[in-house]
Amino acid sequence: LVTQLSRFGLVGLVGLGVYVVFFNLLAATVLTPAAIHEGPIIAKVISTSIAIVTNWLGNRHWTFRDDRRHHWLREGIEFAVVSVGGMGISLACLWISHYLLGFTSLLADNIAGNGVGLVLGTAFRFTLYRLWVFKPRRGEIVAETEPAPEGVLQRS
Repeated sequence: LVTQLSRFGLVGLVGLGVYVVFFNLLAATVLTPAAIHEGPIIAKVISTSIAIVTNWLGNRHWTFRDDRRHHWLREGIEFAVVSVGGMGISLACLWISHYLLGFTSLLADNIAGNGVGLVLGTAFRFTLYRLWVFKPRRGEIVAETEPAPEGVLQRS
């Protein structure tokens, strides 16, 4: 668990770097709130999507490499579903801060989306990646090691 959590953290830091660069680049240029009202939200969706692909590759090939499944497409879809859930948590934090509470500066957007939202979304993602997406031996049929005693019905 400690090794996986450490690797997950390092992969996440790389993904965070990718995300922050793209988010700030987009939010400060083509997707500013002055140009597009929903600019910060759109910038977050685009930059998070790029980071999700980066994180999937890192987690699949390093963090959970011993637990990855042969069905890479299914695993990738499940990873994306969980990642979108984590993004939803982060987006909710950004939306509440920016639109509900009125903290509209780029710094406030970064604190809400990349601070509070990141912590909550990361806990959500790691838990579901470990318990669902990369769960060892998920879906495998485990053979019984001992036969049932005489007269006891076995499940088929």
